[in-house]
Amino acid sequence: MSKRPKLIATDLDGTIVHHNGTITQRTIDAFTRARDLGVHIYFVTGRPPRWMNEIRETFSFGEAICGNGAMLYDLQKREVTEEWMISKEDQMEIARRMRKAIPQISFAIETHDYYHREKAYVPRWDVGLDNVGVDKIEDATKGPVFKMLARCSGGELTSDEMLEIALRELDGLVTVTHSNARESLLEISALGISKGTTLAKVAGRLGIDAADCVSFGDNPNDFPMLAWCGRSYAMADGHPDGIKYAKDVAPSHDIDGVAIVIEKLLDLPA
Repeated sequence: MSKRPKLIATDLDGTIVHHNGTITQRTIDAFTRARDLGVHIYFVTGRPPRWMNEIRETFSFGEAICGNGAMLYDLQKREVTEEWMISKEDQMEIARRMRKAIPQISFAIETHDYYHREKAYVPRWDVGLDNVGVDKIEDATKGPVFKMLARCSGGELTSDEMLEIALRELDGLVTVTHSNARESLLEISALGISKGTTLAKVAGRLGIDAADCVSFGDNPNDFPMLAWCGRSYAMADGHPDGIKYAKDVAPSHDIDGVAIVIEKLLDLPA
């Protein structure tokens, strides 16, 4: 593992994006140097494409995997090039099972061009996209979506507690994870879809093995990616379970931990 990586994959929020929404010049410089050395750059995030504008403006290079692996997104052309969706039937079954297991739960659904929520679902980020809401998410379910969100808007359960229940109730139906331990929020993708599976797919298409890939992340939605890469770093200020999946730990995101590691990796021989 004493060679420069051929591919760098990083989560965004809580990893290279500070909690105030900024990315430092040191981080920009580290990724720019990597790009200049021929390293493939992938921004791998739970975000939908509509939240990627500032990333494109900040870096002006790199590729994106959005929706926790549910879609490949051409960052510069602003185009979804491939996607893996949850069927309408599976959305209905998710709602049925989870309402039975957690009666106070509420749902939202999204694709790259729309977002709908139940009235009981209190949005934290997509405020204004759907100010009306529906009584039941089934009323808004028209076709496949790339992500289904499930929230306890009153904070009755933590994200980790919700995840434990959902992994049991939705086993074999979909992939469930979360990206914020404080939000009482689950993120649900099609079965077998994760940041790790999609990163493995794109790396394979480039002829790059896991051993030549390095990744960074801070929360459970990053764990499959951290586990797959030959070199991977859980953020020191991220979810405490990160080190179970990553090979190493990066300094916390608020002191540019990813940039600190990349600077060292780029000094290795190609």
